[in-house]
Amino acid sequence: MGASLLVSEQEYLTTSYEPDCEYDEGKLIERNTGEMPHSILMGACATFLHERRKQYGIQVLLILRIRIAPGTYRVPDVCVYKQPAPRDPIPSSPPFIAIEILSPEDRMGRVRKKIDEFLAFGVTYVWVIDPEARRADVYTASGFYEAKDGVLHTEDPAIEVPLADLFQALDD
Repeated sequence: MGASLLVSEQEYLTTSYEPDCEYDEGKLIERNTGEMPHSILMGACATFLHERRKQYGIQVLLILRIRIAPGTYRVPDVCVYKQPAPRDPIPSSPPFIAIEILSPEDRMGRVRKKIDEFLAFGVTYVWVIDPEARRADVYTASGFYEAKDGVLHTEDPAIEVPLADLFQALDD
């Protein structure tokens, strides 16, 4: 990963980056993306949830810039809003679920910081999915746990995502 580049918030908001970057008080922060397992799982998560969007009353969005604090923007791999979802081009309200798919280059310190920021912002569930280990962890304001039963769960609405369905996409 390269060094952080200083830019104004206005420049960040009016510039497209490939892949999109996050922004923290003037610094562009590169995101680890682009490897096949990461991309496959991101698509599998989004597809699974999108196909059930009416049942759950949700909207599923990929790689969306979200303003989590003044001068701070994060870009979860997948985010899920309860309906009615915000209509702002760059939401400043927390999603119900923020999903992060790990890449081999991800460092736990950076991932943990992002999880903490999402939870402090009011995200109800943060799901961290590891394609290499084929496991997932769930973070909430009350703590975290591994999805040992093989299912990612939420309450209100009650969403269930079988990890086997997601990981099957890596083998197809």
